[in-house]
Order: sequence, then structure tokens, then C-alpha cells
Amino acid sequence: MATLSIDSLRAAFEAERYIADRDLATAVYLSLTLDRPLLLEGEAGVGKTEVARTLAAVLKAELIRLQCYEGLDVNTAVYEWDYPRQMMEIRLLEARGEAKTAATKDIFSEEFLIRRPLLKALANSRPEPPVLLIDEVDRADEEFEAYLLEVLSDFAVTVPEIGTIKAERPPRVIITSNRTREVHDALKRRCLYHWIDYPTSERELEILARRLPGVPESLAREIVAFVQRLRQADLTKVPGVAETIDWAAALVALGSKRLEADQVERTLGALLKYQEDVSAMRSGGARKLLDEIHAA
Repeated sequence: MATLSIDSLRAAFEAERYIADRDLATAVYLSLTLDRPLLLEGEAGVGKTEVARTLAAVLKAELIRLQCYEGLDVNTAVYEWDYPRQMMEIRLLEARGEAKTAATKDIFSEEFLIRRPLLKALANSRPEPPVLLIDEVDRADEEFEAYLLEVLSDFAVTVPEIGTIKAERPPRVIITSNRTREVHDALKRRCLYHWIDYPTSERELEILARRLPGVPESLAREIVAFVQRLRQADLTKVPGVAETIDWAAALVALGSKRLEADQVERTLGALLKYQEDVSAMRSGGARKLLDEIHAA
């Protein structure tokens, strides 16, 4: 973006159909301006991952995603050697009678290095630095989190056979966490921090209008009112914004013009992801919420 400001960033996000409030836009702006990673926390489905996707689109930069999970290691996240190609190279050297004179560097060179997301982001040579999304860091082991802190401190990775590979232009880093466990303080101190909460009804209605402009306004208002009330219920997992959008799309696909109890109960699978929650809503919970909406 030629002229970067909080307002221009909000407008650019809105053009990409992401409705960012001023607090979030400020956090993203400061992350870009200060070249600091941004740690986004919040419940699943509130739009954390979408911030990185939208930022990449706004900056016209490559999005590189590292999906975290338990057991994630350096080979998957940073780099590994292309062993089949190395073995083929050794066979070729043997066939040419050069195996004895070949040095280790002949097969442990960048030609045989497979770049995984972290190294790919650091070694990127495009004019615009990539957006590196480290998604759901709370699912990774604490040992990997410590390694990640080291990488983000210097934006460099050491490959013993080659040396240190340092980013000429560090990537824009967005880290997300669903808070299934606490992220270590050392990593938090390295980042700017922002909590993304469930949106207000007005903002969720605006998001729905942007994402699914074909939803009738009256139906959209009932959908948002229902979901907002549903988030106050005693459920295993309340729906996020992503589920609101999915449910609205399902209702439109079925030709709904307004919320009706039978249709709501048949489409709960687009909104709720636990059988206990679906059963609770089908046992009178959904009808009660609908009565409250219609009364209001």
C-alpha cells in the first residue's frame, strides 16, 4: 500500500470483505510499522486466520502458512533434505567414477534442500515480503514454541551443512492461538498482542452482508439475533462468525425467507459441531430462542 494508515488499512480490509474494527486495524498497523509479529488470540471461528489471508491480499504478498499441531518438528516446519534426490546424485557420481573425490557439499547443498514454511518465508526474494501465518501455535509443543522464538528473534535459520540463512526482508508474521493452552510469556513479549472477541450484533450483521450479500435483510437480522442469543447458552462450543456464515448460506440454499423452527432444527449441523449441543437445541432450545426473537 502506498500510504499506510489505520483508516486506509480498515478500508483495504473492507474491500477484501473483512470488517475490522479500529482496535484490530490499529494492531495490524503497528505490526506492519514496527516490524513486529502480531499474536492474535480468541475463540475458534472469530476470524483470526482470515486476518492473515486478508493482509496478504491487501499487501499483494504471498501467504505462507504453517499449521501447528502436537509433534510438529523442524523437518516439517523449517527444512529437510531431499534424500531420494541425494541418493540418485550419489549413484550418478558412482557411475561417473567420481564418488571418491566428491565432497559432502556436493549433495548437501541448497539444490537438495526442501524449504518448509519457516525457511521459505525467510529466504523469500520477492519484492514484497510474504505474510507468514503461524496458525494455532497453542497446539504445538512447548519445545517447538521455544525454537520458534529463536527464529523470530533473528529471522534466521542455521542449516549445519550450509550455514545461516537470514531474511533480507523479514516476513510479516501473524501468529494465532485458540488458547487451548497458554502461550509462553517469552513468545508473547516478542509479539504485539490482540484479542479478537465475538462481534456485536451490528458488526456481525455487517460481516454477513459483506460475505453473503444475497441473504435477505430480514433473514440476516433473524440469523444474527439467533446466533447472538445462542452464544449465551450453556453449550459445549458456541458458534463463531464462520458458523454464522455457513448457516446463513445453508438457509439461503434451502430458500428460507425467515427463521422457522423446523428449518432451524434441520440445519443445526451447519451451526453446531457437537451432538450434545444439537440435541439440546432440538429438545426445545431452538424454539425458545425463536420465540424470544419474534417477541423482540
